[in-house]
Parts: sequence; C-alpha cells; structure tokens
Amino acid sequence: MYFKQIETPGIGCLSYVIGCTTAKVAAIIDPKREIQEYLDITRNQGMKITHVIETHIHADHVSGNLEITARTGADIYFYEKAPVAFEHKTLKEGDTIELGTAILEVLHTPGHTPHSLSLLVKDTSRSEEPWFILTGDLLFVGDIGRPDLAGKELLEKQVENLYESIYKKLGKLPDRLGVYPAHGQGSLCGRGMSSKTSTTLGYERHANPLLHLDSLDEFKKSLMQEYPDRPKSFSHIISMNMKGAPWLDKFNDDRPLTLLQFREALERGAQIIDTRDPPAYGGVHIPGSINIGFGSQMANWIGMAVDPESNILLVFTEDTKYRDMRSILYRIGYNNVIGYLQSGISAWQEQGFPIQRLPQISVQELHDEIKSSTYQHIIDVRFESEWNKGHIEEAELLPLSDMLLKEVDLPKDEKIIVTCRVGYRGNIGASYLQLHGYTNVHNLAGGMQAWSNAGLPLKV
Repeated sequence: MYFKQIETPGIGCLSYVIGCTTAKVAAIIDPKREIQEYLDITRNQGMKITHVIETHIHADHVSGNLEITARTGADIYFYEKAPVAFEHKTLKEGDTIELGTAILEVLHTPGHTPHSLSLLVKDTSRSEEPWFILTGDLLFVGDIGRPDLAGKELLEKQVENLYESIYKKLGKLPDRLGVYPAHGQGSLCGRGMSSKTSTTLGYERHANPLLHLDSLDEFKKSLMQEYPDRPKSFSHIISMNMKGAPWLDKFNDDRPLTLLQFREALERGAQIIDTRDPPAYGGVHIPGSINIGFGSQMANWIGMAVDPESNILLVFTEDTKYRDMRSILYRIGYNNVIGYLQSGISAWQEQGFPIQRLPQISVQELHDEIKSSTYQHIIDVRFESEWNKGHIEEAELLPLSDMLLKEVDLPKDEKIIVTCRVGYRGNIGASYLQLHGYTNVHNLAGGMQAWSNAGLPLKV
C-alpha cells in the first residue's frame, strides 16, 4: 500500500494519497484546491487516480475535486446524503473501496457535519486487520470537530451525533489504530488542535479530555457552549464546495497593476489587503486598506476581516510574494483577485496620491499616558487564555475575532490603543478600526512582549 499525508500551509488542512503501486491505482482524500502535487505524486509512483473521496463538505478550504476529475477521469465520492449539486457517486456505512492491497471501509460518523464519514484503512499485504483510520473532522490530535457549523438549531443533535460517533462507533475500535485527521493546528474546525498531524486512538483516549467524559450529559456540558464565530469566508466556501469550484487554471496569471489601474480599481470599490509589517504599514499606507501580514493564521484573519465576494487589491514589500498570497486567497475561496501594486507604496506616495498613517505607540509612551491618566481606551485583542496569563490593568479585552465579526462599541473620535502579543494582530485590529471610520487609532509597537520585556506591570 502507498500512503502519503499532505499538509497545506496556512490553513492547517491535511489531505491524503492512498493507493497501490502494484495495482497502479490511487485515491485522493479531502484534496486541497491546488492539485498538481497529487498529479506529480501519482505519476511518479506509476499510479492512476481513480477515486476522489471527501469526508464531508468542507467549510474552511475549497476542494480541487472537480479539477482532479477533469484531469484524470476519477470519480468523486461523498456520503450518500451530502447535499452536493454536481455529479458524484455516493457512499454509505459499510461500503468498501478496493485499491489493490489498500482497502477502505466507510463509517458514517456525523457530528462535525450531518454527512461526515471516516475511512477505516487496511493494508492487506501486511494484515487483514485495520491499520489506521482517516477521521475527517470527527477526531483531531488533541481535539474533536466543532459541532456548530451546521447551525444553532442543529447544535444539540450534532453534539449527540459526535458522542455516538466517538464513544460508540470509534469505541469499538482498538487502541493501536492510527488516527489521521483532515486538519491540524491552524484550522478553525476545532478549538485546540495539536501541531502533531497524527495520533492513535489509544493515546487520544488517554490524553484527550473530550474522550474520557463519563456520560452524554457531561459531553453536552462540555460541547454545548459558545464557539468562535464563523469567519465570513465559511459560508462562501461551503457554497462553493456544494456547487463545485472553478478550476484554478482560470485564475493562474500574474496581475501587476500600474498606479492608475490600481487607483481606478480602488475607486470602483475594491478592497486592499496590505501585507507589509506593522511599522511599514503604520508609516504610510493607502486609505481604505487593511493590514494582514504573512503569518501562520493569515488565511483565518482574512476570512474574518474581508468579504469573500470582494474584489481584492494587494500591496507587498516584494512583488515575488504575489503568487504565495494568491494561493492563500484561492484556497479559501477568494477568487476575485484583481492584482497588486507593481510599483509599490513609494511610487504611490511620490505620485501625490492620498496616504494615511497608523501611529505605532511605544510601551514607554503608553505607560506615561496611564500614569498621567491621559489614555482613553486600551484594547487587548489577544485570546482570553493569553489575557489571563497577564495583561495591562487598564486594558479592555476584545479578542480580534470578536472585533472582526461583531459590532464594535467604541467612540470613533476617541484615542484607541490596540495591543496583542507582538503587534501583528494589533495592527490588523487597528487597521480594521481605521478602515471603519475610527479616526484616532494606534497600535502598541511590540505588543505585550515589549511591555513585559520593559519590566512594566502586568495584572494576572
């Protein structure tokens, strides 16, 4: 049996190639949108892709299933009741797929979505016993799939489904079974995934607190609570995956824009994402932009801050970053990428076009304002768990996800200083406020790390 796990950077997605080099056939499980890696792997191994299997309709990334099918003739498979609008084949509990020595058995494991499935995998060249399970978004390393994406009205039923799937269906399987999920750290489909990308059932039963609760009632108490709001991109991605995403080949072109082309697109309502670091963005940027720099959570912050139907303009320090950024946007369903400012901010500024600044305040300046009681609002956009480890006593907690997805109740003309851990998220939040009409916004340079390193007081 051939087996390979493929990690998609930036969004924590894991996909799989399973096949048999003797039988020369392979399946792709939960494919990412860029499919060339799958084509290269199977060609190099002498295998033909015959199956594309989705464990569920994904909310956090766009699938390349239709493009794989168009390139290879493979059939696409979903659970039998999945609401998919394009041509596909269906799977039900107990079905098996034979790929030479690799045998995949279908388990219906709802909970993350009502139509989720898992795949129990055997390598018959070694044993007739199952070797591992592909759990989709049912069971992660250190976490389980969030049950709220199907809607609040289905939450209780989905929690019950999760319990049945994890405690009863997976409960029949041996500890030695390997576990390979569809997501790892960085995905918003869970709440606390490990950076490790595989585990075993036995270890999760030992170390995952959600797998040793005593009853359904306890499980419900743990799961029936507030979940992070869905990014703006999730509904858009689900819709694309139900209808079928357009091929990436349609979009794969470089799009450098002259100053005039860029300004005309901006005047037509396009949204600028400026990827430069906080000091560069703070020094000068184009009005109407939001600052989201390259980082491990970049895709998630874009999904929360920017409407996925927006026409997108991009600003970089280096034009070579365009392809990386384009890939990130396409993975999460942002298809309307108009292009990037080829000549950079300096040329925009030299042309006399409008500019804006986002002041970066030092920790010493903020400390002086606190001592003299001249500050007005200090907003900490970190996670609550970070806040609880130490924060500025005078600050207010407003996690960045809440700022981006909910109404902000702050005076638009008063001074607002935004802080985070090192300044990255603070600049996202401050630029978002500025974009929405807040006129006196600052970012704390270096964030709470700078505050702590300067020996300034923290409240725990």
